[in-house]
Amino acid sequence: MNVYRSIHEIPPIKLPIVTIGSFDGVHLGHKQIIERLQKVQQQSGGETFVFTFHPHPRQVLFPKETDLKLLTLTEEKLGLLERLGVNHVLVFPFTQAFAQQSAHSYVHDILVQAIGVKKMVIGYDHRFGNNREGNMDTLKKYAAQYHFEVEEIPAHEIDHVNISSSKIRKALDAGDIKTANTYLGYPYSISGKVIDGKKLGRTLGYPTANILIENHNKLIPKTGVYAAKTTINGITYKGMMSIGYNPTTDKDQKIKIELHIFNFDANIYNTTLTLQIQARLRDEEKFASLNDLKNQLHEDKAQALAIL
Repeated sequence: MNVYRSIHEIPPIKLPIVTIGSFDGVHLGHKQIIERLQKVQQQSGGETFVFTFHPHPRQVLFPKETDLKLLTLTEEKLGLLERLGVNHVLVFPFTQAFAQQSAHSYVHDILVQAIGVKKMVIGYDHRFGNNREGNMDTLKKYAAQYHFEVEEIPAHEIDHVNISSSKIRKALDAGDIKTANTYLGYPYSISGKVIDGKKLGRTLGYPTANILIENHNKLIPKTGVYAAKTTINGITYKGMMSIGYNPTTDKDQKIKIELHIFNFDANIYNTTLTLQIQARLRDEEKFASLNDLKNQLHEDKAQALAIL
């Protein structure tokens, strides 16, 4: 997959079949759009092209809204698009100046001149240009003018609910990992470096890898205990993870992510792990004693193994 960070990097492409969007999460709705691109590709012999953005448009348009967290950071999104078989991706720098560009300039300068679009496949209710002035009718007008085709994909539905990145974010914020994973079409993942911790888990018989999430834009699900998997040196391990404040032992009010890997005992400090979250086991609790905590961990492990 070819990745471009500027329109000036784009080489001549054979019959580009283009879609546009933030593609946060690359969920099942996004996958349907990619699959349609690929069907057109098979019919036309062209190449698939995803036009996406960094940073997320909302982070630029509403800078005072600091509560937006992302399902996928840029490199995660690119990895998912590559696995779907996309040929080309433009990660366009989203700025206030770009947001104020007219719909005509958007189409002519980028889609037609820079990319050379031959067909566009876009998601439901796509808007673009200054003040979101451009819509499907606008695209059809410019498509006739600049000799490309345009097709709109209706909102993808599962159980009669329209899938969207915002609904997946809400599900994760509520700890509803089942709904989030269903809409994503894969287990929600977080990645971070293993750092040194207090090693209290080892004294309880449950040593943990303390995970540092360095990018503050990444969405961390609701506090609680989860069943999870991770892959180390090509081997996938089962485990359970805690997201929370460790109220039984800590008073610093700093959120922590800790993973206990079943049947694993190796030094993985400074290793970057990707945690695939499979299910939520329970809320975070404060226990009267370390012994009570240990007993609960036994139950958590049994429940996690049953699920995994």
